[in-house]
Amino acid sequence: MKREDVRKLAGDSIARGDAIGWFEELYRRANGSWESIPWADLAANPYLIEWLEAHSVRGGGRSCLVVGCGLGDDAELLAARGFDVVAYDVSATAIQGCGARFPESKVTYVVADALAPLQTWLGHFDLVFESYTLQVLPPGARAIAVRAIASTVAPAGELLVLCRAREASDPEGQLPWPLTRAELDGFCAWGLEKIRIEDFLDRETPPVRRFRALFRRPAGT
Repeated sequence: MKREDVRKLAGDSIARGDAIGWFEELYRRANGSWESIPWADLAANPYLIEWLEAHSVRGGGRSCLVVGCGLGDDAELLAARGFDVVAYDVSATAIQGCGARFPESKVTYVVADALAPLQTWLGHFDLVFESYTLQVLPPGARAIAVRAIASTVAPAGELLVLCRAREASDPEGQLPWPLTRAELDGFCAWGLEKIRIEDFLDRETPPVRRFRALFRRPAGT
């Protein structure tokens, strides 16, 4: 599916007041041809891999939540690194795809909504990983998702966010909409501390500016 088609699908859904309903329609239309989905590389995110390697991150049985997991490659990587992973997507078809692709997986895959996390997840996870979900949500839904995602981080837990990046003075452009530093700072309003924000150009042609941001919830909060 062309990116223009995805933008129209998303735009029509958002115009109806449904910020997330188009995800299921997109995966359903793919009908198992996952390579037709623009962001489905069918491989783990290279900037997650870099972070794990650069900081020698190992799960050691710690809990991890993957937001908007799509077809599961990042979740599988984190499980292979020793995390006890729960991964969710709002698309039931995507979650079915995870099961088909990884039938022996140790990951718990769940159909759930980034705007309304399960009550049992609140304050629960040692690591929360969000990659490229916020950037496909309109501003109102994005702000709700920021609060919801922050709420799942355990005391002393961390949140890693990957997203497209822009200056506040830059035009928003088309979906996927890059985030500003101020939008990322929104996580701090919900009890997280900013550890670092890396601002870099990726290896696409032409290069795309991205943020890799790490937050932590103070122990005892």
